[in-house]
Amino acid sequence: MKYALVIFETDESRHRIRTDRAAHRAAYETWIGRIAAAGKLISGDALDTGPASAATVRKATGAAPATVTDGPAHPGEETLGGWFVIDVADRDEAVELAKGLDTLETIEIRPVLEGA
Repeated sequence: MKYALVIFETDESRHRIRTDRAAHRAAYETWIGRIAAAGKLISGDALDTGPASAATVRKATGAAPATVTDGPAHPGEETLGGWFVIDVADRDEAVELAKGLDTLETIEIRPVLEGA
């Protein structure tokens, strides 16, 4: 099954990145390298997490025009930072792989709907 590992930066992880970007990057590269070496990584991308980089489009019901605002859809402590798509046997394996990331991010795990 394919699962998305959706990565959210937190205040703590942003602090660590600012303090020691090289160590943070090394932890990511080690983690994702293990997943890739096991043949389980399909794809992944990082996002610019600066608040000024996001724009949000909201559609209303009916004929009302869409509204566009600067900033993330859900401002707060956690910021969408990127994702990886993995191919694993089941949800339990996806959870175990996510737990292996040795940084302070939050990882949300969601099944990928194939053919959707």
